[in-house]
Amino acid sequence: MSSEILKLSAMQLDALREVGNVGAGNSATALSQIINRKIDMTVPQVAIMPLGDVPDVVGGPDAMVVGVYLRVFGPAPSSILFLLPRDSAFYLVDMLMGREQGDTTSLTSMDESALMEIGNILSGAYLNSLSHFTNLTLLPSIPALAMDMAGAILSVILIQLGQMGDHALVIETEFTSDNDGVKGHFFLIPDPGSLTTILAAIGVKG
Repeated sequence: MSSEILKLSAMQLDALREVGNVGAGNSATALSQIINRKIDMTVPQVAIMPLGDVPDVVGGPDAMVVGVYLRVFGPAPSSILFLLPRDSAFYLVDMLMGREQGDTTSLTSMDESALMEIGNILSGAYLNSLSHFTNLTLLPSIPALAMDMAGAILSVILIQLGQMGDHALVIETEFTSDNDGVKGHFFLIPDPGSLTTILAAIGVKG
């Protein structure tokens, strides 16, 4: 897995970035419809990093985050991890539930369901985009949600992943509603061989 993902060419990364951009646009549209507010969502960067470095992207291993985790089934099995800083998660819940900003200071079971649905929407939109580009049928699992330190959430996921992959293809997403910003991080972690399957299906060689 290491050699496969680390040897991606600039052209291959550009192709994956384009897929991510289309997925991000689809996600923003779906989210806007749900909360009835304009949502802009961009993909500012696509990068490859060791899984152990992922917590640093969201403020370090001690940063409190809300994580939504899904498995992807199909010819290119992968894992998806969506991490939100805790305050950003509360902000999104306030928007989804029609509350005043700042009302949410902890998560009820209904709030957790709302955030898992956000994870479903983002993952579904991204996978639909990927399926459109590749003609591969990719299906997400039911999401799991946790609120904890980024390092703790990642360690649990790494145990579940086992030897599936030691590097992550990182798509960093940024959300904006009106003049307020919420930042989230979306991680795609392909199983061994899946990245090769995806790039071959897109028709991009090194």
